[in-house]
This record gives sequence, C-alpha cells and structure tokens, in this order.
Amino acid sequence: MRKFIILCLLLILNISVVFAAQIKVQKLRIQSTNDNTRLVFDVSSMPEYQIFQLTNPDRLVIDFNDTFLEKSLAQLPKNHPILAGLRTGHRNKKDLRVVIDLQSKVAPKSFILKANNKYGPRLVIDLPVKSTKPLAKKQVSKVLKTDLGKGQLFVVAVDAGHGGKDPGARGTHGTLEKQVVFEIAQKLTSLINKQPGMKAVMVRKGDYFVPLAERIKIARKANADLFVSIHADAFNNPDVTGASVFTLSRRGATSVAAGWLANHENAADLVGGISLDDKDDILASVLLDLSQTAAQDISQLVAKEVLNNFGRIGELHSDTVQKAGFMVLKSPDIPSILVETAFISNPQEERRLKSGTYQLKMAQAIQQGIVSYAKNHNVALATSLNKPEHNSPEAPVHKISRGETLLGIALKYGVTLDQLKQANMLVSSNSIKVGQILSIPVGS
Repeated sequence: MRKFIILCLLLILNISVVFAAQIKVQKLRIQSTNDNTRLVFDVSSMPEYQIFQLTNPDRLVIDFNDTFLEKSLAQLPKNHPILAGLRTGHRNKKDLRVVIDLQSKVAPKSFILKANNKYGPRLVIDLPVKSTKPLAKKQVSKVLKTDLGKGQLFVVAVDAGHGGKDPGARGTHGTLEKQVVFEIAQKLTSLINKQPGMKAVMVRKGDYFVPLAERIKIARKANADLFVSIHADAFNNPDVTGASVFTLSRRGATSVAAGWLANHENAADLVGGISLDDKDDILASVLLDLSQTAAQDISQLVAKEVLNNFGRIGELHSDTVQKAGFMVLKSPDIPSILVETAFISNPQEERRLKSGTYQLKMAQAIQQGIVSYAKNHNVALATSLNKPEHNSPEAPVHKISRGETLLGIALKYGVTLDQLKQANMLVSSNSIKVGQILSIPVGS
C-alpha cells in the first residue's frame, strides 16, 4: 500500500513538472469594431502555434504546441457578425487546440506581442470583416486636404475632454470641467455644421467616459481632417487666467512613431489610409514620418488661427502656440489641436465658463480659426450645401428639462431664438413643457 501511495505521488509530481514546463493559455479577450475582430490570447510565454481554416462549416483552428489551458475561455459575444462558437481540447496529451466556428470565411492575420507594463505575452489574431486591397502609397497625403480639385467636406472631430467617471478639473464653486467643455463642444459642432463645406462629428455625445486612444479611433473612423480637443485648465494659483492652444511636441511625435513601430498591436490601424501590418519597419517608418510631419504642420497652422481668434474675445494665457505630449493629440495621421478655453480654477473664469453666451463666444473663436485656416491655406471645400453628403449629419434633438427656457436652449446649441422657434413651429409662442422634444436646426 505504501509503495502504491509513493507511486501515485511520483506520478502527480511528474504531471505537475510537465505542466509547469508547458505554456499556459490564461485568457481570451475579444475586441470588435465595424471592420475588424481581434482575438487576444494571454499566454505565460511566447508560444509556437499554427493557424488554419476548415470549411463546411467554416472554422478557424489555432493549434498551440506544448500548451495547456489554465481555465475555460470566456464565452463569445452573442449575435457576433463573425464568431459563432468556440471549443477547446488537448491533443497528444500536451498540445492545445482552439476551434472557433465562423459565420463565414475570414482572412486571419496573426502576430506575437512581448510582455509590457500592462500585459504579459500575447498571441493576437485579427479577423477583418471585409478583406481590403492594399492602398496606393500616395494616399499618405490624405491629411493634406488642399488642391483637391473638386472640393469635399472638411470633417472636424470635436472632442469634449473627460466625461463620465472622469470629471476633469473642478472650479472653486463646484463647476465640473467635463460639463462646460461638453457644452462648448455642442456649440462648436453646431457652428461647424452651418459652415458650407464643413462637417463636425462629436467624439463623445453624452456624459460618459471615452479612453484617450478610443477618441482617436472615433476620429479616424469618421475620416476626420482635424481633431479638436476642448478642455478647461486648472492651477493651484486661482489668479492664473487665459486661454491656450496646444499641438503635439516634436519629441512627442517622435516617440509616437517609435511606439507605433514597436507595438505591432497597432498594426491594424491605418496611417493616412495605409495599413502598416504588411510593411517592413523601414518602409513603415518612412510612411509614419511623412504622415505625421504633414499632420503636425497643419496642426500648427490651425492652432495659430484659433489662438488669434481667442485673442479677440479675451485674455490669453500664452500668446504663442504651446507644445505638449498630450496623449489625445498623438494621432500620426490626423492634424490635432488641444484648446484650454480658460482656467476653471479662477473664480471669474469659472463664472464665464458657465455662461451660455461666453461658451458660444469660445466656440465661435475656434470655428472662425478653423475657417480662417481653410481660407488662408487654399483648402478645397465642398461649395454646395445641396450635395447629398451635407445632409448626412442627423439633426440633433433636445428633451426639455424643468427650468429650461427657449433662449437658454438656443444659446446651448449656438443657434438664434428665431431659428429654434421656426424649426419647431413656435413662431408665435414661447410656450414649452417638460419632456417636450425640440429639433435643433443644423446648417441654418
């Protein structure tokens, strides 16, 4: 009996040693966008693997050599456009097979990522929704919307800083940065949508948190030609005042390019319309440099125009464009500026920031700066408001809350009282009630 127990213990010990030497698949994370699904397998060390597809029905098979599953993988999202089912099993008592049932055939791309500060080693598999042909190299110049011949819409991504769980700075009297910058962003969006040849897209459309990297993705998805991030500054000295405009510092730009090349988890993102995942490091570096240099040049030109317009309506904290390494400015292919509208930590400026009239002035200064850039640098824009694409932005609506007035709502959205009344057939009346839905005129 004693020999039997010793034999069992040795067997268990032997199995433990085998599993200790094997690679562990610890977790599966799934990230989906409209055009790509990414499978990220968290593993204990760099695996050897093979990927292939089977048909009738369509399946994706991932074989991990000398690997075992630490725990059951997460269930797939319901009603997914690509993924239909998932199962796992061990082969030859030492290899792991993962089988994913597919809705249709895919063109998978895979790569290994080394451990970083946040994650350990990972196997990443991208499943594009639609296969796309490589685009021509000259499309790097997408960021330079000049001399386009037939004008087209100039798209501005308007980013209200912070939001949701991230309130931003707080004024002396409790005013939250996330709220006032959202109201300015709404007004700026309305003003831009009235400008012939331009269209605005709000990055966040309510009081919720959007990660910084996701804000850039939203702008890129909208094919934005300019990214404007709106904030309200704060300092421990309440006497500090004035507006500032920032662009990405050259050192920050260099580190961005290096980061994009070093971290191939970004390989599925586009730079000036070109995918970098099938380019060698030298070519990818050249494309990034071309794209980012053009984007920085345009950022600087727009920032100067916006700063000039700020100087006409109030005090400037700095009369030159500032350089900084803000994460939200780090898109290699989209010109980007960050506007600090005022110091919310200054009681006087806090009061101004809460004023609908002042918010509208700030929004007008930014909008006029963008328009000045377009005019002064021969940016070709769509010239007819009758073009179909000008009808693409959906007219915003507003649900009336207790205590609101028509004038206050008009100021909030950067429209006149008459425009708001006409859009809602209230020409002869100012009567509104709680819960009523108002249409907000766009392009009036």
